[in-house]
Amino acid sequence: MAETARVTQLLRAWNQGDAAALDELLLIVEGELRRLARRYMAGERQGHTLQPTALINEMYVRLVDVQNVQWQNRPHFIAVCARLMRRVLVDAARTRGASKRGGQTRAVAFDERLVPLSGGQEELLALDEALNRLAETGARRSQIVELRVFGGLTIEESAKALQVSEATVMRDWRFARAWLARELKGSRPGRA
Repeated sequence: MAETARVTQLLRAWNQGDAAALDELLLIVEGELRRLARRYMAGERQGHTLQPTALINEMYVRLVDVQNVQWQNRPHFIAVCARLMRRVLVDAARTRGASKRGGQTRAVAFDERLVPLSGGQEELLALDEALNRLAETGARRSQIVELRVFGGLTIEESAKALQVSEATVMRDWRFARAWLARELKGSRPGRA
């Protein structure tokens, strides 16, 4: 409980411009970030240029540039870190010459238990594109998938991070899973 209070205190200090608070905060949540990075990297191809430590470092560089976020609590911070890690990997996949939207994609099945994705960059890009389309139906739905699948947060933690009820998270979670399963199953080469 004391650690949770300290995390919240550090988040507030960082919000107020205390750069040293971020360094202390990262030391406290380092274990969670390493587990998250290992989870992401487990689905990447062998010999990937990024390793979990490098992924955390890239996330940190982006985190330092994050502005105008009213940090709420530990789940909210971890959720933002998860999103930044996802962005790092998606950007890396695109840099490696991945096809543009509607290019040579293949059908993938969405099952939150299978993340990290076993198919590497193609599946990561397909899921990223699907999450972007899901956000068009409601940004919170996409955020819930990020929190649950990539961030490893529970329904309760997701509700707390988004400041909504657990029932709302459950309803959006059910919708998002069904929508993504249908959307990713329909992902075929030449699909616009």
